[in-house]
Amino acid sequence: TGFTTTEVWQTPGAPAVFAEWRSDDPEAPTVLVYGHHDVQPAAREDGWDSEPFEPVVREGRLYARGAADDKGQVFFHTLGVRAHLAATGRTAPAVNLKLLIEGEEESGSPHFRALVEEHAERLAADAVIVSDTGMWSADTPTVCTGMRGLAECEIRLYGPDQDIHSGSFGGAVPNPATAAAHLVAALHDEHARVAVPGFYDGIVELTDRERRLFAELPFAEEQWLRTAKSYATHGEAGYTTLERIWARPTAEVNGIGGGYQGPGSKTIIPSTAMVKLSFRLVAGQDPDHIEKAVRAWAAEQVPAGIRHEIVFGAATRPCLTPLDHPALQSVVRGMGRAFEAPVRFTREGGSGPAADLQEVLGAPVLFLGISVPSDGWHAPNEKVELDLLLKGVETSAYLWGDLGEHWHDAP
Repeated sequence: TGFTTTEVWQTPGAPAVFAEWRSDDPEAPTVLVYGHHDVQPAAREDGWDSEPFEPVVREGRLYARGAADDKGQVFFHTLGVRAHLAATGRTAPAVNLKLLIEGEEESGSPHFRALVEEHAERLAADAVIVSDTGMWSADTPTVCTGMRGLAECEIRLYGPDQDIHSGSFGGAVPNPATAAAHLVAALHDEHARVAVPGFYDGIVELTDRERRLFAELPFAEEQWLRTAKSYATHGEAGYTTLERIWARPTAEVNGIGGGYQGPGSKTIIPSTAMVKLSFRLVAGQDPDHIEKAVRAWAAEQVPAGIRHEIVFGAATRPCLTPLDHPALQSVVRGMGRAFEAPVRFTREGGSGPAADLQEVLGAPVLFLGISVPSDGWHAPNEKVELDLLLKGVETSAYLWGDLGEHWHDAP
């Protein structure tokens, strides 16, 4: 593409690619674009209509594994910087442009944070653009402003040293399966709020403006329920469905087990039980604080005579960019010019490595994605709409000039 620096950075797993192209303007801001080059496995026999790793164009769509997630959305930046230079007559971008394309996103980015920490000086930026997200729909261009964090754990409960007879001992010794059920029942109050003391400490509440902007999206709850394969909505009282999945913290039971699981009955008091929990976190929440709060809460719930241990996995911090941030305004203007339509705002209910970039580099994270829900990430016949891919190119081309022009206008 013309980047003056291109390097492969090794990790204990798959390598990452780094590229840099400095502006000829000494006052230019520095922007880092994040994406990933790895994809989910795919084979023709999974239900593909064509070979998944041989791109095919049909009816204005490009079908291939990674077409949307995430090779296509990395690719449009390479075309975008070319268009930016061609349209402006520049020989270097209007910003100091860096790309970091990792190779392990689909396996949880196990080595990504260490990679960012190792190369933090090389990756230093005023803003980060993450192009591994999507839009609301083809005719409703949107910019994501935040992504929830994640903490998850397994609570293991131990009672008798072995399974024992429920007739001989039932009602006289504590049952770990009953303790597991009690833990699950105590996780939420009657308003579906998380009942762990301290869980909501420090969270950034939704503003009236953000709630109004969410409400402007063409959200059809019945259609959403069909996608969710569910028959009713449920969640924290006082919030809409979109607010619950984008901007409110949650606690979910991912698994619960213990005792006899086979056919028929087996009248025992089991010796062990377990509960798997996950917590989606919003801006202002700290995974370390959540871990301490959950440990203290569980210790209060578990009855005497039941030993327990809690194992937490790796956590992901939430990230959120204020609506008035100058870099976000540049993304909105660039997308608005490309799509010739008003740009609305969303958040992501899931989690990803964006928070590591924000935390280690101390830079705001913006999301620029052009994929739509029908693209079928991780599914057979994954595709990208070619007209939207080109809109991504155009947005990228406008973005660098806008950032270069307006970055220093911000108060």
